[in-house]
Amino acid sequence: MQKKVLLEIIETVVGLRSESNRIEVKKAAAGCPKILDTLSSFSNQCDGGIVLFGIDESKDFEVCGVYDAADLQRKIAEQCLQMEPEVKAFCTVCDYNGKTVVCAEIPEIENFQKPCFYKGAGRLRGSFVRVGDSDRQMTEYEVYSYEAFRKKIEDELRPVERADASELRTPALKDFKKRLAIAKPNMASLDQHRIFQLLGFVTGANPTVAGLFMFAAYPQGYFPQLCITAVSVCGTQMSCTGKIGERFLDNRRIEGTIRQMHDDAVAFVKRNMKLRTVIDEATGKRKDVPEYPVIAIREIVMNALVHRDYSIHTDNCPITIRMFSDRIEIENPGGLYGRNTIKTLGEYGADTRNPYLANALEIIGETENRYSGIPTIRNAMAAAHLKEPLFESVHGVFRVTLFNEIVADENFDELAQSVLEFCSVPRSRNELSARFGERITIAYLMAKYVAPMIEKGLLKYTIPEKPKSKNQRYVRK
Repeated sequence: MQKKVLLEIIETVVGLRSESNRIEVKKAAAGCPKILDTLSSFSNQCDGGIVLFGIDESKDFEVCGVYDAADLQRKIAEQCLQMEPEVKAFCTVCDYNGKTVVCAEIPEIENFQKPCFYKGAGRLRGSFVRVGDSDRQMTEYEVYSYEAFRKKIEDELRPVERADASELRTPALKDFKKRLAIAKPNMASLDQHRIFQLLGFVTGANPTVAGLFMFAAYPQGYFPQLCITAVSVCGTQMSCTGKIGERFLDNRRIEGTIRQMHDDAVAFVKRNMKLRTVIDEATGKRKDVPEYPVIAIREIVMNALVHRDYSIHTDNCPITIRMFSDRIEIENPGGLYGRNTIKTLGEYGADTRNPYLANALEIIGETENRYSGIPTIRNAMAAAHLKEPLFESVHGVFRVTLFNEIVADENFDELAQSVLEFCSVPRSRNELSARFGERITIAYLMAKYVAPMIEKGLLKYTIPEKPKSKNQRYVRK
């Protein structure tokens, strides 16, 4: 780390008198403190973190300096060797108002190496995560979620011992067989039990979790919580209530196979999201534009169903859909899997938590299994001129948030931005002509700038029912 940057960090910490999720302070005036928990938590979190030695939190974040910078760095290195995998700390020494401060940068390790833990305590007791400004021991499930990738545990293939293969003989299976004959004719020629084995639908005489959720008439009879809970609330928080005290505008428990849950969940969102009415400047026709792109909703819901964790640790954890006045959140159990990171989502072929389910849904045409979902979501939101979607993977949960805030196109030229600013108050066609007539004809301005901005929801009519009215004004939304 550059010393200039380090001094700025010290200034910030001392000024705020606070640690953070990426910064830990230690006194280190009389010796090297134990930082094993912090080495684990920073190594396990996105972008790692830094430990500042020579700052006394108990004395209101006073810079006290370290006892011996050289010995301190040796002791830090010794603790790093006690971790699995071993941590590589990058140390920087600087002088701050006559006091020596040592900074140890702890990089994030690769997902497939996680969790990083203290060898002396073991994987379960020695693995930590950063929560706010403190280190918390990982839960058994958080540790398992990393183990599942390393050991290639296939939770979708676990047998459901209370059920037998007759549960799969439904109309959904008949439809699947027809599609299989087209998609994989060689496999379709095998006997049914062999097909079921190869595709992961049965283990011995019992259906698997994948088999049940592809074909069973009522999978929730065996797994009541492997469903979707969906709510729509009035405001921006779950605690908000309506005019008569109602907690939810809509509240549904969505059950069935993966295909059924997907279709019902998309229908729930469509039913509860608003529509914007825009009018084509050329034709004068009204057109309803959904609050969120439906294609993005479809992709997010299918991803949640296909990539959720189906292990015993999450049998009581449904997928959740929460619709607020300013956003929609869709959350599924199971954070990012394998080598995937938030930064690389959609950039290349990702590790798949449930490959058998993904393969079965590809056969019936529900998924492409080509890792195009994330780019599709981003492109749909950009095309609708909505704020960037937010993807989060925190403590065993993956969450996608879509915002309904309309933003100006970054590719708008200077004239378009000027039109938007000018229309911060209602403006007539004549006013627009007077303001921009020297640069461009009013006909071209209306056709190439004003009309597209109305279509995108950036501008609106003051008299929407009469778009060609002589009293029409245009105002920024």
